[in-house]
Amino acid sequence: MIGYTLALILIVAGASGIGHSPLLRRPASAPSAPAKGAAAVAPADAAADAAGIDRPTPEESRRVYDIVIRGGRVINPETKLDREGLNVAVEDGRIALVTDRPIAGERVIDAKGLVVSPGFIDNLSYDPNPVGVWNKLADGVTSNIAMHGGTASPGKWYSYYARNRTPLHFGASFFYTQARNKFALSRYDSASPEQIAELTAQAEQALNQGALGISFSLEYVPGIQAPEIVPLMRVAQRYNVPVYFHARYSDMEEPGTNLDAIRELIGYAERTGASVHVDHINSTGGTFSMLRSLKMLEEARDQGLDMTACTYPYDYWGTYLDSARFDEGWQKRFRITYKDLQIAGTSERLTEKTYKKYKKEGKLAVAYAIPEEDIRESLRSPFVMIGSDAILEPGYNNHPRASGTFARTIGLYVREHKVLSLMEAIDKMTLMPARRLEKQAPALRKKGRISRGMDADIVVFDPGEISDRSTVEKPSLTSAGIKYVLVNGQVALDEKGLHKDVRAGQPIRSEFVRYRVRSGNLAIGGGRQVPVVSYRGEDYVDAEVLKLQGYSLRWSREDRAFKLAVGGGGTLGAEAAAEARIEEPEPGELLLERGYRLEWDGGGAELLSIGSRGYMPIGTLRSFGWTLSRGEEGWRAERN
Repeated sequence: MIGYTLALILIVAGASGIGHSPLLRRPASAPSAPAKGAAAVAPADAAADAAGIDRPTPEESRRVYDIVIRGGRVINPETKLDREGLNVAVEDGRIALVTDRPIAGERVIDAKGLVVSPGFIDNLSYDPNPVGVWNKLADGVTSNIAMHGGTASPGKWYSYYARNRTPLHFGASFFYTQARNKFALSRYDSASPEQIAELTAQAEQALNQGALGISFSLEYVPGIQAPEIVPLMRVAQRYNVPVYFHARYSDMEEPGTNLDAIRELIGYAERTGASVHVDHINSTGGTFSMLRSLKMLEEARDQGLDMTACTYPYDYWGTYLDSARFDEGWQKRFRITYKDLQIAGTSERLTEKTYKKYKKEGKLAVAYAIPEEDIRESLRSPFVMIGSDAILEPGYNNHPRASGTFARTIGLYVREHKVLSLMEAIDKMTLMPARRLEKQAPALRKKGRISRGMDADIVVFDPGEISDRSTVEKPSLTSAGIKYVLVNGQVALDEKGLHKDVRAGQPIRSEFVRYRVRSGNLAIGGGRQVPVVSYRGEDYVDAEVLKLQGYSLRWSREDRAFKLAVGGGGTLGAEAAAEARIEEPEPGELLLERGYRLEWDGGGAELLSIGSRGYMPIGTLRSFGWTLSRGEEGWRAERN
């Protein structure tokens, strides 16, 4: 039955953060015919509607908006809108209209010849320090999310950056390495069972304080092994948040290769059902093995596991010389010598002598060690998004990706090398990172899109000019070609430069809805009363009620969907009805959007997960021959 089946698949499968919006949709139905006498919609207008181009009402046309971005090439990856000559109206921090009709604004930005894109979302950044945030803004980033690293104390972390009026939106993971440091464990030590239990409880508390997921850095702390990882992944699965991994290996030298690293992460996903993201696969987990590593992840995704990755558009990586990455044998592992290392923020290449000196000082060096084709292949992958893995720090001992990742992606790999289309690149820098995290972070459901009602986090750039200027020697140089950046509807960058008085950033937190009491009952099947659950303004009912009509449900892990088989009578129908077990959720159970679906010929509906059970929007019953009515005593379903 559906409840018991879900109990199993919640352990072995995760929900994809890439394939669709997690906003729950009503069952698909045939389009209704126009009302008698109504004007037919022209095909061009219908296409415009589908792409998200608005036809303003007379009142909307007369309104004067806060800001109008006029005449630009608007790209919205969610609807695949890519059209020139559109106007975007901004009001009260939101996008009010995207239209080809004339509209007026108190401030008008001339975007003719420019691209109007959602603000870039850097999901593989670090703490939004007061130096690096401005370079992020100048690179088109409007949301800085510290999922590589993060914090062990999200309550304090969010409060600190809110008090400091951070100019970018900000969020963080629960950073396991930082949490285990309180036990004074070395990077090669494993935690004890008692310590693991304490850290697991701390991780759960962190999620309830807003942490967006859990992050591990296995190469940097090789003492972290499966007994530490699996309990936290089970917490992540239960709370429907992803786990970000800096994988264990970065090379193809035995023992311990990229393929072993990817295999380890796939194993954790299979064992726990948690969603897994591979950090910077171009430098860890994929260097020298990119096509094979991507193939492994693709096959895991085809089996229903929720696996994604990110990359950055540089053929050299960077990290601290005193880290475990530079343990003995690094020259062979990374196929480089001392001269292939350069101290970031300088022009100095290293020798054996200077290497030892800077290793003691803990300097960050870049390593010219990534094959160019590995970058291109990672960018081409449909489940790999962009993440910088850096933010500029005081002293500027940083990789140039801290300042130029997003402009470089477009300038070098879209315009010059033509590895990606502009739509694909913008998708990887906006919508894909939003969807990776938005299931439990509602703020991200309004980001990564250019359409009515979305947050006005917007980048306007010149597609012929956009490029990175930061270098290893000068990582603080800001990007070129980005003309305007709006954060929460406020202009943070324009022709006058950065406006450091604009501090419009808002926290991006996980949020969880728990079951409290039933919102009513549904009378169905000869007066049987089943509980109704309300979630975000919509009523849901246990999908087990379909068995009362004799339907059977078969779970497809590959599709993350229950396939509905036609029943409705005979022995099969009687057996299915007898199997139906419909119980009220326990108080405190989480109501989660995992992306699971109910599918039948000609239609489908998103399922809400509560514990081990799947709940469908109550309106789904109409698709199966029931008439629904609602009165003071609740819902009633009657067969047509």
